[in-house]
Amino acid sequence: MRITRAAVCLVAFMLPAAAQAASVHIVALGASNTYGHGRGRTNGGVEPSQAFPAQLEAMLRARGLDAHVANAGIPGDTTGGMLQRLGSAVPNGTQIVILQPGGNDARRGEGASRSGNIAAIQQQLAARHIRVIMTGMDAPASTRDPDGQHFNAQGHTAVAASLVPKVMAAMRGR
Repeated sequence: MRITRAAVCLVAFMLPAAAQAASVHIVALGASNTYGHGRGRTNGGVEPSQAFPAQLEAMLRARGLDAHVANAGIPGDTTGGMLQRLGSAVPNGTQIVILQPGGNDARRGEGASRSGNIAAIQQQLAARHIRVIMTGMDAPASTRDPDGQHFNAQGHTAVAASLVPKVMAAMRGR
């Protein structure tokens, strides 16, 4: 059987598309800004479809990726809480975790253990061959709710858009 140059080129062209067609399972692990702070317009939050995990999934799918982004944000959570629930929040089959540690450690007097908890989370995920994308979720004041800490819908959109290239890079590395 003779393989033509056109056939080789066609296969080489199709391989990246096949790789992109594979499902990617992502977990957004964090506190209230991940969750969507209150999740409702009456208490300053955003609807679930406006929180950055849902928007990120939609943006990745618009690029033709079969992406699933689970929202594992819990309002008021600390890095210690995230570490404790890591096994249940990040199921087997997860390829990428977006870790948003938030600022609750300092508010709850647990600031001294924050860096150790983050390191332990990263180590446990690395041992499971899960890539970690850290995000501080910095955004301008105009994308924040009146409390100055939580994002409005535009803030969640900006965070999701900033994460797209980071997720794409993490996917290339898996």
